[in-house]
Amino acid sequence: MAILVTGGTGYIGSHTVVELLNLNKEVVVLDNFVNSSPEVVGKIKKITGKEFKFYELDLLDKEKLQKVFEENNITEVIHFAGLKAVGESVKKPLEYYSNNIIGTLILLEVMRKYNCKKIIFSSSATVYGDQGVPKYVETMERGKTTNPYGTTKSMIEKILEDLYISDKEWGIVLLRYFNPVGAHESGLIGDNPNGIPNNLMPFVQKVATGKLPELSIYGNDYPTKDGTGVRDYIHVVDLAKGHINAIEKLNKEQTGVYIYNLGTGTGYSVLDIVNTFEKVNNIKIPYKIAPRRAGDLPELYADPTKAKEELNWVATKNLEDMCRDSWNFAQKQNK
Repeated sequence: MAILVTGGTGYIGSHTVVELLNLNKEVVVLDNFVNSSPEVVGKIKKITGKEFKFYELDLLDKEKLQKVFEENNITEVIHFAGLKAVGESVKKPLEYYSNNIIGTLILLEVMRKYNCKKIIFSSSATVYGDQGVPKYVETMERGKTTNPYGTTKSMIEKILEDLYISDKEWGIVLLRYFNPVGAHESGLIGDNPNGIPNNLMPFVQKVATGKLPELSIYGNDYPTKDGTGVRDYIHVVDLAKGHINAIEKLNKEQTGVYIYNLGTGTGYSVLDIVNTFEKVNNIKIPYKIAPRRAGDLPELYADPTKAKEELNWVATKNLEDMCRDSWNFAQKQNK
């Protein structure tokens, strides 16, 4: 009775594995370390004091994946594995479609073969695209995506819905994340991308540690309170706990397709992030204003009502927690 976590040493995956182990769940983790480091396996064990099975493999390797299912009694899958950089996806669309979609198809084929029909999919608010309003609710039309990364998420959601139509024994939860930030309070795991980060908080962290000279803020002329873009930032630990609630939902309902936004429901601007980071950590973040990036929307945030009502899940950590934990992690990585 094990839970398989694909991409389980990545940013959100590793925090979810910690939450599962803390609840004494049997967990099997696989990853190919494209977006993570082998060190994370040991860090998860250090945080939790628990052991778990780990396999280094790529989902595109069907034979090795089948071996994982043969060696373990897997009853649910939490599927994080995939390429995830929006900007990179625009430059490398074929790689994103090939990796994310084919990898998922192989996973689903193997799950079906071994009669494992419960899956929680790591989706994204990018599936909504530009809806013309800032507040996003699950009933909105999907697929107005603005980049190949978001399109892969939208397509996989559709594949999973079609799978359920063909076989009503499947139980599927689609979790649409907004903007995950923060780190585990231990400072051992967090978001640590290579090179110049695509996302705001890791960029702020690298400026704070002196690895980058200044933060680039892309656009300060949006129709928002201070001209900078507004997003719904959610602490990664809150996000991880949402997956626990999703497993409970599947175990209760057994079958069906369920879609939930995971966000706070509050929008924060880029300058809100910078100012709060400076205040709680007593450190200065130099920045410059750069031109807007193509495809960036002025403002978007979640309507998290459905997750509260059906999953009994709400975000509990605030922006100060997110900034404090991010800096704690960045400092420990910098030592």
